[in-house]
Amino acid sequence: MNFERKNLNNDALISLYRKLLLPRLIEEKMLILLRQGRIGKWFSGIGQEAIAVGGTLAMQKDEYILPMHRNLGVFTTREIPLARLMGQWQGKASGFTKGRDRSFHFGTQEYKIIGMISHLGPQLALADGIALADVLNNSKKATLAFTGEGATSEGDFHEALNVAAVWNLPVIFIIENNGYGLSTPTKEQYACKRLVDKAVGYGMEGRRIDGNNILEVYHTIKGIAEDIRAAPRPVLVECMTFRMRGHEEASGTKYVPEALFAEWKAKDPLMNFEKYLIDEYVLRPEWPQYIRNEFNKVIDVEIEKAFSEPDIVPNEKTEIADMYQAYQMPAITPSEKINKRRYIDAISDGLRLSMQKYPNLVIMGQDIAEYGGAFKITQGFAEEFGKGRVRNTPICESAIVGAAMGLALNGGKAVVEMQFADFVTCGFNQVVNNLAKTYYRWEQNIDVVIRMPAGGGTSAGPFHSQSNEAWFTKTPGLKVVYPSNPADAKGLLMAAIGDPNPVIYFEHKYLYRSNSGDVPDGDYFVEIGKAKIVTTGTTASIITYGLGVHWALEYAAKHPELSLEIIDLRSLQPWDKDAVEASAKKTGRVLVLHEDTLTSGFGAEIAAYLAEYCFAYLDAPVVRCASLDTAIPMNKELEDQFMAKSRLEEKMNILLSY
Repeated sequence: MNFERKNLNNDALISLYRKLLLPRLIEEKMLILLRQGRIGKWFSGIGQEAIAVGGTLAMQKDEYILPMHRNLGVFTTREIPLARLMGQWQGKASGFTKGRDRSFHFGTQEYKIIGMISHLGPQLALADGIALADVLNNSKKATLAFTGEGATSEGDFHEALNVAAVWNLPVIFIIENNGYGLSTPTKEQYACKRLVDKAVGYGMEGRRIDGNNILEVYHTIKGIAEDIRAAPRPVLVECMTFRMRGHEEASGTKYVPEALFAEWKAKDPLMNFEKYLIDEYVLRPEWPQYIRNEFNKVIDVEIEKAFSEPDIVPNEKTEIADMYQAYQMPAITPSEKINKRRYIDAISDGLRLSMQKYPNLVIMGQDIAEYGGAFKITQGFAEEFGKGRVRNTPICESAIVGAAMGLALNGGKAVVEMQFADFVTCGFNQVVNNLAKTYYRWEQNIDVVIRMPAGGGTSAGPFHSQSNEAWFTKTPGLKVVYPSNPADAKGLLMAAIGDPNPVIYFEHKYLYRSNSGDVPDGDYFVEIGKAKIVTTGTTASIITYGLGVHWALEYAAKHPELSLEIIDLRSLQPWDKDAVEASAKKTGRVLVLHEDTLTSGFGAEIAAYLAEYCFAYLDAPVVRCASLDTAIPMNKELEDQFMAKSRLEEKMNILLSY
């Protein structure tokens, strides 16, 4: 192994050695604890430490690093106390996730580390967003993101690298190529000879280095970081290494040929560097053992600190409260100046005012800049706010949601426009596993709003017309709103952007230009979680939202003989149980109406709640009126048959005649 010290003096080399040794000794201790049955699981990075340690040392301390579960060296090099790391691994209250997540599935703003989720690839897009915030702030910073050779097979790898290249983001993407994705060898993961060759396809630089040579790792990453701080752009670095243990200890290594172990044992990063330092008279031969003894004493003490901590005492209220960051909507008196606006214009107005109100707010989406978006909601925004804040994106929903999350992690706010709500499926993992769970896992709020043009009535067919709000209402950590009129469209959007939690904002495409109403000028907020009584009545209640509100009003206008109470939920997560319950108790008859399909639609939740808590007040079973349990068709006649509106008369007759 060819070591080049370059400008590093002896003290620097010894410091490098100590930082390389520490994670190895911790790992050796963890393997002992595993055999003793004191811990239950461990993902070993033995043999790969030089990449984590060298890469981390090459970065400035206030620059973000996004490691994987085999990168203990990142955490130790950033000097996180071992007792706290052990508390994390053991599910103690002192851990970064308070027992809510395991191993390195956490982040810490204090140490500028953003940990992974088990899906591997999604974290790469977070690095894009972090770097984007630095570019917009002219911070002259670089971001370091780790992945494995197995994760390069994921679409998230492609999307993140492509976005970084298109946007010239200062991200160093490190591939730790250790030969195996769990048990799958590289020959079954990719057909190209070298993963670094993929860099050419993205129009970025690529380097392939010896990942076991700590000096090569350090000098390479340090040089790249210095360069891209001044001239922002991404670089792909493939670090060749080997995993000397199993994917995790229980999986073993029987699938690995013994010859490979012999070959890579000779390339051990720690032993080779230690020998080099002794040969160069930087270390005396007896010093390594002294340093080991010193570290082992500290390791034993720190680990026992964590073991001695009491176990967590579960508390339901605490767990539920910690799904969201607490937030109080600002008390702003609406302007007395009222203008009649279309639904679409109210959304645009709320978005424009929010861009003026929050200088750190960035809008991302396909065709939203010069073109103004598929529905022209952001027309003129690029000219007013600049393309730095109004960003056209490649067609890659997962990376854009991830980039929005990364931007939020680094002090920004983001609004992502899904061109159609249907397309969110391509970014579903980022939404339900990353955005939704991060505050609960390690108390980091994610200030992101996703705009979802949804719904039918325009003969757009199965891929542009779905009502998919129920996909998200069952996901704790997300807030979900669905305005039915222009005033609420503006007020809920401004409230969503002001809220520090992730909010899914549904906007009905059919209402864009067909619905108008009075909207206050200036800042206007509608509280998330509060329903609106559209009409009061005593005969029956119709609980609805979105386009369903207009169907209910049409039905009421056709039946003036009925005293109908129409409740517009406006928010679906959280939803206003008090308002619904009060209406049910008042009228004794409830119909739940929504455009989504019947089975497992959000109406089922309302019906179940009323059956459980208001049964004694009801004069008839709760009736649901929803769309057919089919995909939504394109043909106008078929679409009309599909929609819940076609069954509203029939369902109301059932409710009223019981």
